[in-house]
Amino acid sequence: MKILSIETSCDETAVSIIEATGDFPEATYTVLGNALYSQTDMHREYGGVYPAVAKREHARTLPLMLYKALAEAELLDESTTDIPESTIKEIQVLLEREPGLSEQLIEFVSKYERPEVDVIAVTSGPGLEPALWVGINFAHALALIWNIVVVPVNHMEGHILASIYNVVEDDVLAPVAFPAIALLISGGHTELILMKGWNQYEKIGETRDDAVGEAFDKVARMMGLPYPGGPEIGKRAAEARAKNLPPYKDDLPLPMLHSGDLDFSFSGLKTAVRYAIADKELDETDVTALSRDFEDIVAKVLIKKTHSAIEQYGAQTLIIGGGVSANTYLRQQFQTHFLASHPDMEVYVPPPKMSTDNSIMIALSGHAHYASALSPQGAGAIRANGNKTLHNS
Repeated sequence: MKILSIETSCDETAVSIIEATGDFPEATYTVLGNALYSQTDMHREYGGVYPAVAKREHARTLPLMLYKALAEAELLDESTTDIPESTIKEIQVLLEREPGLSEQLIEFVSKYERPEVDVIAVTSGPGLEPALWVGINFAHALALIWNIVVVPVNHMEGHILASIYNVVEDDVLAPVAFPAIALLISGGHTELILMKGWNQYEKIGETRDDAVGEAFDKVARMMGLPYPGGPEIGKRAAEARAKNLPPYKDDLPLPMLHSGDLDFSFSGLKTAVRYAIADKELDETDVTALSRDFEDIVAKVLIKKTHSAIEQYGAQTLIIGGGVSANTYLRQQFQTHFLASHPDMEVYVPPPKMSTDNSIMIALSGHAHYASALSPQGAGAIRANGNKTLHNS
């Protein structure tokens, strides 16, 4: 089975062609083509992702990413293809809110034969709704033109599957002993998910305010560091540990550490940093030390809550996913803590290149839910849901 996957939930425009051999979750996956365009540099001037710009850039770059992925997969065969006028009008209506996209798409499909693709997987949520809609409508248009079924995918499930892909053996998902706990940490999400089995999810904890990645970005901005803030803080925190710098602020709060539940909160920590630096001019040493102080607190809170979830539900596997999982210190601390406290438990963290948003993870999730694929006409029922949660599916 060949899967064309599309990801546009935030500021990454990604298209992949994945071949799945076998049934989920024992299948072997081969990446035939993979194209990704990052908008990070474009959003840096805003200090975060600007939805209108993200939407515009997805519409501008999706046809190019499709071309690159199909070309790499050697699935592009030039041929004059006549598109029925009725289909052209339908595509124009479907993509009317994305200036120029219908013209680009119709020009593209008119030049190439229908590729040997069996299903389209597309992110339907969570994410920025304007950005999600571009990908969903693009997938729907392709489905109508090529008569291919579509699977709407939960972005967060994609992160879970990305974390167990290529970590034990190339091209397969790692074996998971259930129950499992998944900690999903990104710019938009901080969640603890209980997995009772494949495709069985229950959210047992979440942030009540800022996501952990959002907190990294906001604290970095306060200290005058560029976006994205997570890598900048991580780099300086590592320097502070190497130099054994004294704390800049050794009494930052440990938010909700003893709340008795599995929820998180990072707004208070962010506010504490703001007060700590108010009316002060920070030098490089101050920024470096405070980066370490902040990162230490985040690690302690995430580990404590995750440890509590594992104890409460008797988990046999821990899966950590999302963009913040690329943080070197967090990865090390989780591995060290759980190697000592739960030596028989498998801890899976994604390879750094799979931690951030990508379309390979969307293909994996699409394969998991292929049985629920929608017809090209039925794809019109897909709805973008920026707040879509991951639970029992």
